[in-house]
Amino acid sequence: MSRTAAILLAAGSGRRMGADVADKILAPLAGLPVFAYSAKAFAASGVIDHYAITYRDQRQLTALAAHAPTPSVLVKGGRERQDSVMNALAALPDDIEYVFIHDCARPLILPEQLRALHKIVRREQAVILAQRVADTIKERRAGDTFRTLPREALWAAQTPQVFARDLIVRAYQRVAARELRITDDAAAVELLKQPIAILENPHPAPKLTTPADFAWLEFLLARHHATVTESAAQATAR
Repeated sequence: MSRTAAILLAAGSGRRMGADVADKILAPLAGLPVFAYSAKAFAASGVIDHYAITYRDQRQLTALAAHAPTPSVLVKGGRERQDSVMNALAALPDDIEYVFIHDCARPLILPEQLRALHKIVRREQAVILAQRVADTIKERRAGDTFRTLPREALWAAQTPQVFARDLIVRAYQRVAARELRITDDAAAVELLKQPIAILENPHPAPKLTTPADFAWLEFLLARHHATVTESAAQATAR
């Protein structure tokens, strides 16, 4: 039986938070550390056999360990996101066949989405969570000229991104060999000309980037909780 791991990325510096937030992954969000939402969703999904959690420093290590799902290994993060991913990949047990990679600055992931991604990756070998782009996107070219990109072909990539373990390892080996800098894992897999499936996310799932994002995320969490409560009440009434 195939085993699946989740790499939970928590070692980012959060530079755009400025001095207002010491560590956005440990900052309180509606009463819980931001990290706890990702940890709880993955644990509730029932599809993960092992966790590799990246951390930045000793303070993070201690705090993350308190909320880590089991079984987990905590892995020192690297200078860049891709370095943290490669460190975590190297720390996985040999029998892992599929790997989720998730930025814990995205706390609104749902267990049912994780189960759907797990089903797709076993068929397609690579799948990402993404949303259709609603805005008109302009590409700035030479001077002050612009080109309008076809909106119907554009997707905003999110996480988790999920891959067959041998595929993502080979992809990151290619990244390292070419000394490339990438900002998401699908970009590494694209170097291998591997098709990547998309699971469309119909729900808002912003990334915690600036202090202003806390209020928006708390609103979305409250709305989701109200929807779940209402659905449960309706089910009980039936």
